[in-house]
Amino acid sequence: MSEPKLAAAESDSSPHASRAAQSAAQPATQQGAQPGTPPVAGPRGLALGAAVALIALIVLSVAWEWWLAPLRPGGSALVLKAVPLLLALRGVLRRRVYTLQWASMLVLLYFAEGIVRGMTDRGALSAALGWLEAALALVFFVCALGYVAPFKRAAKRAKKATAEPA
Repeated sequence: MSEPKLAAAESDSSPHASRAAQSAAQPATQQGAQPGTPPVAGPRGLALGAAVALIALIVLSVAWEWWLAPLRPGGSALVLKAVPLLLALRGVLRRRVYTLQWASMLVLLYFAEGIVRGMTDRGALSAALGWLEAALALVFFVCALGYVAPFKRAAKRAKKATAEPA
């Protein structure tokens, strides 16, 4: 009795198949791709590099403003700057192209903050943390763009192929 349900859930063409079963049946190269984009294999190493850099940036933001070198003793409200990064974490871990695109733009704010604080903070530790923040943001940016680029190229080729008259 459970076999027909299992067969229906595994069939991609079945209208009763669950959305989770359909997404699990998709190849890993298409997860996170925009609809209509041809299957493309994004470099997994770049996705992993982006995820590691994002996690490190979140940890650094929290540790910096609570323990390592807060602006005020006991911590500061700047610890909340990690919240936007946390919003992107789930999509980055799942290698979603759209999330990596907007997160790569978001991380430029952290890059700018790292440069400013690296150059202007008076404490040696705080200045070093600023440069570390800039480096992590740059690593994330490069990895995210490197991962997204093949998807964007494939989408552009597909759009051009559909635009040409047959």
